[in-house]
Amino acid sequence: MNSTVALAASNGSEQAMAPLCCIVGATAAGKSALAMQLAEARGLSIVSADSRQVYRGFDIGTAKPSHEDRRCVPHYGLDVVDPEERYSAHRWALEATRWCDEARSADRSPLVVGGTGLYVRALVQPLDAVPELDADRRAALEPWLASQSLHELQRWCARLDPVRAHLGRTQLQRAIETALLDGTRLGDHLARPQTTARPVRYLVVDPGPALALRIADRVQAMLAAGFVEEIERLRTHIPADAPAWNASGYGVLRQYVEGTLPRSAAIERVIIETRQYAKRQRTWFRHQLPTEAVTLVNPLEEDARDITLAWWDAAQQSDGVHT
Repeated sequence: MNSTVALAASNGSEQAMAPLCCIVGATAAGKSALAMQLAEARGLSIVSADSRQVYRGFDIGTAKPSHEDRRCVPHYGLDVVDPEERYSAHRWALEATRWCDEARSADRSPLVVGGTGLYVRALVQPLDAVPELDADRRAALEPWLASQSLHELQRWCARLDPVRAHLGRTQLQRAIETALLDGTRLGDHLARPQTTARPVRYLVVDPGPALALRIADRVQAMLAAGFVEEIERLRTHIPADAPAWNASGYGVLRQYVEGTLPRSAAIERVIIETRQYAKRQRTWFRHQLPTEAVTLVNPLEEDARDITLAWWDAAQQSDGVHT
């Protein structure tokens, strides 16, 4: 049974078919603040859809919710696996299904919040069509993929699966793996028409041109909170090839910690890297979500909180939109 069917059939009640509400957007857009305001006002639980926050110990650079936020609102999807472990969208969707059920069992509706679009899609669309790759063959291919530059991965992907050649390193690796190990294109699988087993509503958080400055400010805030010190601790016991190091900023600042990159240059590269990642996220949400199921909100506007509350309340009164 795929994750979507499991989500819809898990308790068979009318509540299970209520619209699944997702707050999404680029990194530093302001999703978490609006989600916390909504969750506190409506008694919700938050399910994190963030491919970086699943790793234990990688806290500051992934902007994990504070301990205070976690005390105020139950959170799922944080600190799920060790940094050395590979974690897929398919696995997240299966576990997110269970987390949503746990939230409902505690009389708290789940609210999916995050910037990893593939995670959200894995939860709301069937994944049976996406091939499962042999774990041993993937492990054998991993060292070669890890040794390739981003440019080289893009070049390979442009030949093997062109529609995915513009994506980030993790998505490029997955596309190349699928093409080489399964003989098919992941882009073709994901482009097939899909239907969901439940209605979905999306709140897309986007501050517009202000996002670039927000990213720079967030990087500075992370540094002030001990981002470098966190990396110094992690590198003493986490292997350099651990998947968790792929989170934006960690690899570059580790170069600074190891003395191979000046601090000012490292910070500038982190900001640029994060902005590039945010651009890819914004593009994904702009083109991959059904417009009829999307509400846009600028978190910098005075009525952002009111829009968010109204979005939630309206979703609870409707049967949603099937994507």
